[in-house]
Amino acid sequence: MTPAAFDYYAPSSLKEALGLLSSYKEDGKLLAGGQSLVPLMKLRLARPKVLIDLGRIPDLNTIAERADSIVIGALTTHAQLESSDLLRTRCPLLPQTATTIGDVQVRNQGTLGGSLAHSDPAGDLPASIMALGAQIKAVSAKGERWIKAEDFFLGLLTTALEPDEILTQVKIPVSNRIKTAYLKAAQKAAGFAVAGVAVCLDLAHDGTCRDIALGVTGVTDKAYRAHKVEQKLRGKKLDSRLLHEAAAEVTDSIDVNEDINGSKEYRSHLARVYTIRAILAAQG
Repeated sequence: MTPAAFDYYAPSSLKEALGLLSSYKEDGKLLAGGQSLVPLMKLRLARPKVLIDLGRIPDLNTIAERADSIVIGALTTHAQLESSDLLRTRCPLLPQTATTIGDVQVRNQGTLGGSLAHSDPAGDLPASIMALGAQIKAVSAKGERWIKAEDFFLGLLTTALEPDEILTQVKIPVSNRIKTAYLKAAQKAAGFAVAGVAVCLDLAHDGTCRDIALGVTGVTDKAYRAHKVEQKLRGKKLDSRLLHEAAAEVTDSIDVNEDINGSKEYRSHLARVYTIRAILAAQG
């Protein structure tokens, strides 16, 4: 299928893009990498009257270290995340996650900001961004604000972005002590997570868990932090019995999805299994 007719703009500055977004309001749609929006437009599930392409705005695809954090532009592609020497050294969870996304074509076109703003419940990067304790920068004509990753994803394809805001940067705190991993059970055709778990783990020399953060995706209508699991593990040595007891609560109080890729019971089982596997991978 082909998309419905639309007007196309390619602003060369963030100010121009914000002006267009403010003018067209709900009739306008932002285009980053297009890996989510364009298929929806072809199926006519999305029919924007105006498409605002952010691809020509400079300085939105950079990766830089600043003090004790890394700042990543929203138009940074998955391939850039995957290949960044800085991220591999200082924030390996993002390259680990990026390698699991789609195929080479998708990774070359898809962007960090587009993935987060789309808020696909089976997307990979939201889980990792949450585990990293990242903050997301939203800019409008009225000013800018930073949103905690945990407060950003509100539900199915829904975020805390206001209609007149553009996601421009992601800021991630870094620490040399943190061990990370992202593992998922993937849907075969497109690679989306049926259940995926991102782990940031701080271990003492004696094996005691000083701190842990778990981001979970694919399980419900949005990525979420598995706080109950984290609480069971903090301050304790991570043996097999404890990991199984804690992982049993990864979907506690969660409305688990059920679809063609798995029943509630199967998806819950996968979430438990991949919680344990991801923690063990981070330890290793």
